[in-house]
Amino acid sequence: MAEIHETTVEPGKLELLTRWLPTRPWYAGAGSPALIKSGGFRLDDPDGEVGIELMVVTDTEPGAPTDEPVVYLVPMTYRGAPVEGLDHALIGTAEHGVLGPRWFYDAAYDTVFIQQAAQLLTGKATAQDQNTSDTPDLTVHVVPGDILTPAPGFRPTVIDTEAHTDIAFDSDRSTNAGAELIRLHRHLRIGAGLERDRSHVDAPWSAPDGSLRRAVFLSAP
Repeated sequence: MAEIHETTVEPGKLELLTRWLPTRPWYAGAGSPALIKSGGFRLDDPDGEVGIELMVVTDTEPGAPTDEPVVYLVPMTYRGAPVEGLDHALIGTAEHGVLGPRWFYDAAYDTVFIQQAAQLLTGKATAQDQNTSDTPDLTVHVVPGDILTPAPGFRPTVIDTEAHTDIAFDSDRSTNAGAELIRLHRHLRIGAGLERDRSHVDAPWSAPDGSLRRAVFLSAP
């Protein structure tokens, strides 16, 4: 289980994301974002080496091209050393008050996240509370499907659009490259959920007015 430390991170996650988000094709703002943390949950790395967090942030900047603030899903992995070949997915680096230097990555490109996201969508992993160690997050709902374990040594193919990020990968049942697909819903919106026969994960977040909203975070389209 991941241990949550009560300590400082400099620069903070929101500061790192403020610089990084405008570089993404799914960023919907008109300028520099004004971010607040709005929710999310964590996943455990079975090896205990990589932190995995699915963070929800709200851009309260009035220049956003909609009447309401834009809400983003930003899965991140935290590592104690840089990963060769992931420079393009680096969000930034920070100093953790207990663990020391940390490298923050866009989790869509990180194989440890992809493995655990597939396990979650299959019903074999449990979402963890974002702020408390060793505590399942019972507000996260999973409709499991038949996505299987990514094949050993797999290399994901990641496709960003204006609304979501698709991650294609080989699994232990694949006969064709990229046979499995996980979709990250980058913009969280109010609305009907996916059909009940589709594998997906939905969870709540807090709107700026304090109300709770819920939407699909991950799915297997």
